[in-house]
Amino acid sequence: MIRLVIFDFDGVIADSESIALEELGRILAEHGLLMDQPTLMDRFLGASLASIVAVLQAETGQVVGDAFRRTWHDRLFARYRRELLPVPGIVGLLDALDAAGIDYCIASGSSPGRLALALDCLGLAARFARRAFSAEEVPMGKPAPDLMFHAAARRGVPPADCLVVEDAVAGVRAARAAGMRVIGFLGGSHLAQSQDRQGRALIAHGAEALVLSHAALALRIGLSESGQKKLS
Repeated sequence: MIRLVIFDFDGVIADSESIALEELGRILAEHGLLMDQPTLMDRFLGASLASIVAVLQAETGQVVGDAFRRTWHDRLFARYRRELLPVPGIVGLLDALDAAGIDYCIASGSSPGRLALALDCLGLAARFARRAFSAEEVPMGKPAPDLMFHAAARRGVPPADCLVVEDAVAGVRAARAAGMRVIGFLGGSHLAQSQDRQGRALIAHGAEALVLSHAALALRIGLSESGQKKLS
């Protein structure tokens, strides 16, 4: 029985991955690490800032300090304020979950500050108050299961009763390592040209199914448009 839906944030709730990958490519290039968009997606989709910094330092030999974090956040936040939109259908899905009495939360590799700003830009801050959990709250981010365990514990739901919604391999691996069901989500604009490839990767790492939209996710969970739960 599904009692808690744990959403990844970027690319599942916020249509933010295209923005983030563009800015990441620019800042990595400024530090001498050149990658095209498919490579950035393969290596960093769903990754925490700490893991990005670790790759940059390992591959360039540079010591990356707080200036990198500040520059990254300044650029990203400026674009969020101008451009950030929700993934279509997310508000309707949340309404349906509320009507069905199913809890939900966020488990994201983003920093708490990035999460807070993005939720505010989307008008979802109140809805996710005390329901948004960051990888910075646990010892290890995705693909380790720490964040999934943390989110479930904070919401008071055992892992076996959780369903994770993820667009990234790291998140699928984290969910499976935590003993949770996981559905691959391919509805973000960043996957418009790579749904097949990303879908195969998500299935290969343990996603039980793929959906292309939040409407399809609602049906998969077993929610009617009125929010009545039909399936466990």
